[in-house]
Amino acid sequence: MKGLDASERGHWPWSATWPLLVLTLVSVFNYLDRSLLGLALPAIKRELGSSDTVLGLVSGLAFILFYSLLGIPIAWLADRTNRRNIIAAGLTFWSLMTACTGFIGSIWQLAVVRLLMGAGEACGMAPSNSIIADRFPPDRRPLALALFGTAAPLSYILFFPLAGWIAQHHGWRAMFIAMGLPGVLLALLLILTVREPERTAPPPKRLPLARSLFGDLAALFSNRCFVWIFAGVTLMGANVWAAGAWTPTFFVRVHHLKITEVANIIGPTRGIIGLVGILLGGLLIDRLPRHRDFWRVGIPAIACLLAGPAEALFLLGSSYPVWVGGFALASFFTLIHQAPIFAAVVNVVGERRRALAISVVLLGASLIGNAVGPSAVGVLNDLLAGQLGDDAIRYSMLIIAVTPLLAALCFWRAATLYAAAANAGQET
Repeated sequence: MKGLDASERGHWPWSATWPLLVLTLVSVFNYLDRSLLGLALPAIKRELGSSDTVLGLVSGLAFILFYSLLGIPIAWLADRTNRRNIIAAGLTFWSLMTACTGFIGSIWQLAVVRLLMGAGEACGMAPSNSIIADRFPPDRRPLALALFGTAAPLSYILFFPLAGWIAQHHGWRAMFIAMGLPGVLLALLLILTVREPERTAPPPKRLPLARSLFGDLAALFSNRCFVWIFAGVTLMGANVWAAGAWTPTFFVRVHHLKITEVANIIGPTRGIIGLVGILLGGLLIDRLPRHRDFWRVGIPAIACLLAGPAEALFLLGSSYPVWVGGFALASFFTLIHQAPIFAAVVNVVGERRRALAISVVLLGASLIGNAVGPSAVGVLNDLLAGQLGDDAIRYSMLIIAVTPLLAALCFWRAATLYAAAANAGQET
């Protein structure tokens, strides 16, 4: 795709709609495949036997180790080569690893499969964001990335109840196989129907990998706005990953629900309400006048600030209306930040560092956030179980109420720097 001229800026490029749709569907399977383990954890614990600490490490660190660390060189490669092919190869591989999860026989085999699944999923998010940024003008990127960001709630709406039904009636192993294999067909659709957009920026100088990569990373972290965004996304990563890994177990232990009931609550609530939040946030920011640059990052900060009390209400509420209301509010606010923050990232870095910048942000959200979030909950569960029994998870999961408040402070500072950069005429 050629560069966008002045007459095209601000208009919706309809030719980019199909690629956006396909990439969003790829992301749906990205979120679905990684979240299936949280739904299956109680059954896996009964069948394979393990402590909550080990399960927390497997659900968090085992997946995210390769996902985050390989994401950096893969994104560096995506900034220089064909991003579509990288996404398709990764989708095929992680889908096969999802299906292979249905055949594991020990907790260590599960850890290996999660490592390999993370390696495949490292090919998805950053190259996809880079392609979308190339296909949409800056003014429309928040809405385009908001639509792309609906992948997480769509995975809950479209597939989570089905996955829960399969697990309940045919076992958790069948669930992984049934949910994994369709991704291979989707990879073929991506290859056949989506073209790699042409780049407008000149190719970077040919330097040795290490020198070029570390030079690009140094340039990113010299940008103060990027650093504060990185910190905020890392904190929200701890929130999202801990909630994804332990919320099904929370429902089983505290509210004594069956796996189908858990899937039917999480699916519509996280899905539909989360979808509404993401779209409303994207539309609101899309309608902002150009001189309101502060609020392009300030609105995500406010959403995170409101998510914290909502999570506490969900975890500590004893009556059905209270904890369901808290869960619904948290579902609405939690992911509002994602699309506008990713749009801000691709706006404050150069075109040839977009995939790398997204992958670095994802490293913070994933490697740090995921390693700390689910693992910390698991450790606290084991420490508090002797005194509190099944209710221990209520208090260990309060991590997901604190992290959004800290993230809000980071995004508020980033919003100030983002607006200052825009007023100074820098890359935004």
